Amino acid sequence: MKRSLLLGLTLSLLLVACKQSTETSNRPPRGNPSAQVLVEEFADLQCPACASAHSTVSKPLLEKYGKDIRFEYKHFPLRSIHRFALDAAEMSECAADQGKFWEFVDKNYELQNKLSFESLVEWAEAIGIDAVKAERCWKSHSKRDIVLSDYKEGRDRDVGGTPTFFVNGEKVDTGFDTLGAAIEKAIKGTSMPL
Repeated sequence: MKRSLLLGLTLSLLLVACKQSTETSNRPPRGNPSAQVLVEEFADLQCPACASAHSTVSKPLLEKYGKDIRFEYKHFPLRSIHRFALDAAEMSECAADQGKFWEFVDKNYELQNKLSFESLVEWAEAIGIDAVKAERCWKSHSKRDIVLSDYKEGRDRDVGGTPTFFVNGEKVDTGFDTLGAAIEKAIKGTSMPL
């Protein structure tokens, strides 16, 4: 009888431990949080094409359309080819808890060629957050469900590689001109005629 009760209790605890996390990300959007035009980027923090797009596409789009768009970053770590992508994504979420998501992303892309387990903690310290707290958060993998939820969303939306951009839910080819044209079209579509 005691053995059955102990076994039942153990199974219950295991099921609770396997329960999906309901934690959400603290990462803020860039641009105008209340804009009607939504630009989403699915990206991998170890992807060289994403680092390039960060400086040649995303930042210029925000400079030009920042007041007209809500820009959201979504994690899509390509773990089979990028050893540190998942860990970097988790650390970025730990930085978000301290109000420094975008600072971490900027630092990561700036120094991407030096990405390592050690650099994640160094960059956390460099952007001015509590590096001990961020490292504890990262090593606990408490943010993994958030990252994997983004990844699943990307798979559900037919994201096959990074970076992949959407404007108001429509997939758009990566490039300043193609995204700019889609944003202009979306702005015109949300404007009320006079």
